[in-house]
Amino acid sequence: MFLFQLPEDVLFLVFSYLDPRSLCRLSQACKRSYMFISRDAVWRKIAKDIINTGMTRQGIDLCPSIPLKDRVRVSHNWIHGVCRKEVLLKWKINLLPWIQLDCDVLYLSQAANISAYHLRAEGGKLQNNRVALFSGHQEDVCRFTLTDTHLISAGGDGKIIIHDRGSDYSVEYYGHNQEVNCIDCKGGVIVSGSRDKTAKIWALAPDRFGQCLHTIPTYDRVWSVAISPSLCNFVTGTACCENFAPLRIWDTERCHLVSCLGTEFRRGAGVLDIAYESPFQLLTCGYDTFIRYWDLRVCSRKCVMEWEEPHDSALYCIKTDKNHMIASGSSYYGVVRLWDKRQTRCLQMFQLAPTTSSPVYSLCFNTTHLYAALASVLYSLDFRTAAPQSWK
Repeated sequence: MFLFQLPEDVLFLVFSYLDPRSLCRLSQACKRSYMFISRDAVWRKIAKDIINTGMTRQGIDLCPSIPLKDRVRVSHNWIHGVCRKEVLLKWKINLLPWIQLDCDVLYLSQAANISAYHLRAEGGKLQNNRVALFSGHQEDVCRFTLTDTHLISAGGDGKIIIHDRGSDYSVEYYGHNQEVNCIDCKGGVIVSGSRDKTAKIWALAPDRFGQCLHTIPTYDRVWSVAISPSLCNFVTGTACCENFAPLRIWDTERCHLVSCLGTEFRRGAGVLDIAYESPFQLLTCGYDTFIRYWDLRVCSRKCVMEWEEPHDSALYCIKTDKNHMIASGSSYYGVVRLWDKRQTRCLQMFQLAPTTSSPVYSLCFNTTHLYAALASVLYSLDFRTAAPQSWK
């Protein structure tokens, strides 16, 4: 083709004006066009402009091992709600499970234990045998968080347990007087929040392992915490049952109150989950049915955007692709919603348990699958189906 006699930089510029359907059709013209259009550089601009392709707003590629062309195709399935629902696990009693995804390993808390399962490469299903079991709590695990080397769990027994992911070694200590509702860890620092109306900072560094550095009275039950990617501060989300702002930012080193987020929370509008996207941008959700997007560079008194759950349900959890997409789990019938930040209305809705009024207690996703934990079932949504109709 005479087209491919042009310099490569010119070709990239020309192809940047084409949509996915046109690029796919052009790639079928000849072998040379197919090889050239399969390059990630051709798809980078498209991938950055649509949801959940593994490309962040800053242009960082979170999934470099998967061709961008394939991720763009799967992204269109997310946009149009094209997926296959499967039940991965069931258990007999209702629990408050929490899940985390780390590459090809899914971690799931069930009662007082946390199990780790490898995901099968061909279908995103769990392998039959778990690869690790983390235990030690006398009551249910409320939350846990992962680092490269440790799994840190918080339980209803008031204990915090630091598990070494590479061995059976663990350290446990009583962190709070009542159940530890939430926990986060970054950069050698652990932050925990409890029903006992305190947040605590702990050291994970080898020379001060497990040492409580600070105790912060919050004067309200703490439901959620999150450490900023900059490590300079952290956020606590409380029950909003007292005369204190439910969202407060604290200095990590000195534990001074930096600022309060928002001013018009109604009583009982507790914050159940917090997700940082950058040192200045974070998402929150909770009992008042809203997802709120905060940009600390603009204003701390008012969120820059908000989205309301249409059925007036509390929102238990949120996750973000660090670009345009948010996934939320609500309190009734296992409803998971996908949101595009550039739109005011919900992008897609999946009702995982139409006959059982169970909340989505936790969810996580990668570029191909979404996993959601309900009271007695772990679901997966597989978006790797045939090419969407708009591409054909």
